[in-house]
Amino acid sequence: MTQRIISRVAIYLLSVVMIVFGYYHIQHPRNMLVFVPDNLPGGITWVYVVGIAFILAAIAFIFNKFVKLAAYLLALMLFLFVLTVHLPNYNQAGDVEMKQTALISLLKDLALAAFALHIAGSVDSHGMKF
Repeated sequence: MTQRIISRVAIYLLSVVMIVFGYYHIQHPRNMLVFVPDNLPGGITWVYVVGIAFILAAIAFIFNKFVKLAAYLLALMLFLFVLTVHLPNYNQAGDVEMKQTALISLLKDLALAAFALHIAGSVDSHGMKF
């Protein structure tokens, strides 16, 4: 029983983080636009899409609906961020501080993606097992 409660609390905490990320993307899209790769058409639209995706994943986790799909899609999106945003930023960083910031962002998204994969692996056809 205690393990169940701890697992649910962890998922709710992740959901809160995703909602905050999503809210920030929607409320401050210009601040996030610098992270959209220049070669990706759509520009600021992607900032809104990502913000909505974060919020939808959180809602799926909170209400225990479409959890497996939401978790896999969240993990995929975060892995794409690592490969298309953070890794290039790390490789192209001019100074030590920028390189360190890019590495921290890379590791953060990698850890969140791993947590999302863990959630996806813990789900059965009726939702979360815990």
